[in-house]
Amino acid sequence: MSSPPRVIEPLSPFRQLVRDGMELAGRKHCVHGLIEIDVTEARRRLQSIKVATGESISFTGFVVYCCARAVDEDKHLQAYLDWRNRLVIFDDVDVSLPVERTYQGKPVVLQTVIRAANRKSVAQIHREIRALQATELDETPWGRWLRWYVWIPRFFRRLVFRLAQRAPTLVKRFNGTVLVTAVGMFGTGTGWGIPLPGHTLCVTIGGVDARSVLMDEHVQQREYLCVTVSFDHDIVDGAPAARFSQRLAALIRAGEGLAEML
Repeated sequence: MSSPPRVIEPLSPFRQLVRDGMELAGRKHCVHGLIEIDVTEARRRLQSIKVATGESISFTGFVVYCCARAVDEDKHLQAYLDWRNRLVIFDDVDVSLPVERTYQGKPVVLQTVIRAANRKSVAQIHREIRALQATELDETPWGRWLRWYVWIPRFFRRLVFRLAQRAPTLVKRFNGTVLVTAVGMFGTGTGWGIPLPGHTLCVTIGGVDARSVLMDEHVQQREYLCVTVSFDHDIVDGAPAARFSQRLAALIRAGEGLAEML
């Protein structure tokens, strides 16, 4: 017998949640910057930690650490407008991060939040990510809530999302204050990701490119990370965006926070 010409599957609750979020994110006036960061030293330190301890530290967790430290120096980068058009600026840098877990035996990617990442070490962030990856989504409040999400009428879901956008405390509680996402978490190769972020600040980790460069009159093999930094231009201007990008690059380039693990 010939196979059926097509397969029809129901849209999962996760995809419906993403669709609702993307509709709101598309309303933001975002600007994007594409930068390259030398990660040779950082990757060398990560490899040294693996040799010394046998533990592979999450590269994404390391970038989350650096991003939180850079935002900690200028918290206006994670400001949000409330319903009276006032800026609400939080002290804790809560980083929203997509983490792959299992749901009913299948892998799914769902945003989770690393709370107060600006007060945590690389090791603490790494272990929190690994613990989340090992947790069945069915066992979490999010997983149980999503079972009922699809039964809420779409127009009502989107109305709630739009109202919640002007309630910064609610946004922080459920979605964090900053987004870090990684194209490289799910594949390899050089390239930048261009997100459609719902946050004031989004850092998208792309691929890593190995190349030969001239340094100190010698040709050296270096590795460069492709990073996209995205800002809500209604809140963040070009100068603080540039300063954040430079500071983030400096922290990553220096392998900040990794020396204490050696």
